[in-house]
Amino acid sequence: MFALKMTKIGNSVGAIFPKEALAELGVDKGDVVYLTTGPDGAMRISRYSDEVAEEIAAGKKFMARYRDTLRALAK
Repeated sequence: MFALKMTKIGNSVGAIFPKEALAELGVDKGDVVYLTTGPDGAMRISRYSDEVAEEIAAGKKFMARYRDTLRALAK
């Protein structure tokens, strides 16, 4: 487990990652990472993946297409 320090970066807040955490994630300065919520509510950070990007795009397209239906089902 790694402790991350939150710091002000301009008008935003960012996290400082230790070298070991970056190596374990397989990312470096400037790389894209995803912050996702798991089924149990836990947040996860993972490195960019073309496969994941395609799945996210397909999910967004599906949700936009069936927006009204999904909204009705959510009631």
